[in-house]
Amino acid sequence: MYIYIKQKDMTLKPINILSIFIFFIAVNKPIYAQNKTEKQSMMNSELIQPPYLKAGDTVAIVAPSGILKNREREIQQAVDLLKSWNLHPIVGEHVFSKADHFAGTDAERCEDLQNAMDDPKVSAIWCARGGYGTVRILEKLDYSQFKKHPKWLIGYSDITALHNQLHNAGIESLHALMCVSLTKDLSEVKSSIETFKSTLFGNPENYNLKTSPYNREGEASGQLVGGNLTILHTMLGSKESIDTSGKILFIEEIGEYKYHIDRMLQSLKRAGYFDNLNGLIVGDMSKMRKNTTPWGTSIEQLILDALDGYDFPIAFNMPAGHEKENKALILGREINLKVEKTGSTISYKK
Repeated sequence: MYIYIKQKDMTLKPINILSIFIFFIAVNKPIYAQNKTEKQSMMNSELIQPPYLKAGDTVAIVAPSGILKNREREIQQAVDLLKSWNLHPIVGEHVFSKADHFAGTDAERCEDLQNAMDDPKVSAIWCARGGYGTVRILEKLDYSQFKKHPKWLIGYSDITALHNQLHNAGIESLHALMCVSLTKDLSEVKSSIETFKSTLFGNPENYNLKTSPYNREGEASGQLVGGNLTILHTMLGSKESIDTSGKILFIEEIGEYKYHIDRMLQSLKRAGYFDNLNGLIVGDMSKMRKNTTPWGTSIEQLILDALDGYDFPIAFNMPAGHEKENKALILGREINLKVEKTGSTISYKK
């Protein structure tokens, strides 16, 4: 079937209606949350590695998220710990500010973080705590100076939002303990501190994980991405959502119902988050809440069931997340993942 279009010379030109329909479909393709576009090719390239620290370097302590009420001891411990490593700690002006749920207003928290990002004398930024609030300042941050003088951004939990933003900016970051993770007796978090320090000073550790009957065997390599599952889920559809194609995803969580975990995994799956994933590392799933209607399986089996149909290796028992043993992971760095019956290994590519 044809329609006729009058041309400039007043002649009629026949146009096939089917051609118009095909053209319309082509230019109106649906846009999915995990859009595989130009960002994919950019993000599969090697990320910028901030310089490792050396004696005399400056570390800024900032609080981009929750309020630090009665947490002076932990901040002082963090300052003392950095000094014991011959580093120079500075504490953000608004770290102990209070604005309802947050460590100061959005503007104050952003100001401290932006000042640390822009200061060429600062070599690392250590987040005091997580909680909630980082997402409220993402749009206010300017990375123009940070890219000229990249530095390590350190934290976990709510700080996953910043890890995502840094990854999409093409810069590595450090998933590791925060200031409030420090206990009165530091021997309780000894391994967390040791892997944090060794990574900061240029000796990142490879890990041998305990075996799990839920492990899915296999080998994979790719950039390590991820963090807190809730934050990864809430980033869907935003500029901070990560394209996981060809990468290895790490997840951890705290204080959720099992059905919440399943719902988030199902949402990520429907958005294509796992379609081209190379591997999955599961960290701590801490303090799972009990629903009045039991889920019926372990959290490990829940994860396997949600990811049924994919063939990438899955490694459980990574000691990272909301427990005292929270080993450091370089996000954005190329790793090798090997999952076997006897256990799993995570090693950084040379």
